Amino acid sequence: MGNPDKKKLYKKLRNKYRLVILNDSTFEEKVSLRLSPLNVFTIIGSFALLWTLVVAMTIVFTPIREYIPGYTDVDLRSDVISLTFKSDSMERELSQRFLYLQNINRILKGEPIPPENELPIDSSRYYGEISTSKTPADSLLRAYVENEDQFNLSVSADGIANAGIRNFTFFAPVNGTVTSEFEMEQNHFGIDVVAPENEAIKSCLNGTVVFAEWTVETGYVIQVQHKNNLLSVYKHNAVLLKKPGDYVNAGEAIAIIGNSGELTTGPHLHFELWFDGNPINPKDYMVF
Repeated sequence: MGNPDKKKLYKKLRNKYRLVILNDSTFEEKVSLRLSPLNVFTIIGSFALLWTLVVAMTIVFTPIREYIPGYTDVDLRSDVISLTFKSDSMERELSQRFLYLQNINRILKGEPIPPENELPIDSSRYYGEISTSKTPADSLLRAYVENEDQFNLSVSADGIANAGIRNFTFFAPVNGTVTSEFEMEQNHFGIDVVAPENEAIKSCLNGTVVFAEWTVETGYVIQVQHKNNLLSVYKHNAVLLKKPGDYVNAGEAIAIIGNSGELTTGPHLHFELWFDGNPINPKDYMVF
């Protein structure tokens, strides 16, 4: 048999009541509604859910979201870089047009046109005294720089610096406080970022999830493969939101910050970037 108190409460919620609106002067009945407490709760709950849905859709699909503190526009930095390139191209185009008009003016005046690559010479300076011979100090400096560069991991095997990925528009996986820096000597191949609990971890670039599993030392780990042989790694997560094979966009949530694994002392994200098989410092490419 069921609980009598529960049955009595359910029966009270099902009891019908009549809501009547009367004219205060004539006592004429204007509106009459037959309601129960259960109906009232259902109507109010449905209205609140509908209103929440409308507000959420308005924020997500309209420019209003840009006015919310902490909401980052993924395309903002990309647009700024694009506008910078366009302005630089326009400046170069204007310079070429100005030079073209100058040449036309010289032709009309009967003046000779200087060679295209001729640079103006400052007549107040005497360039003949400049020595181009190598000195012992110059040779020592050159040898020192070449010796240091052979251990520079920012240079790939073919000797070309990783300037290609500097043109990428990186998205910080989480905004917080960096508590542990990138330390190659200490075998710490990433940075540790402390952020609020249940904060979403986002992909730093477009890419494909190649690993999303539990490990004993670093807990829930997810790895995303990007173009140009760039790999991003996110460790110590509480929950993984993606599985291997999923394609993710820059700024898309892929995990929830956590404290999983043996090598952790509190909720944080251990974030690594690997380029051509070598670890690189994430702080050189994004701001946390």
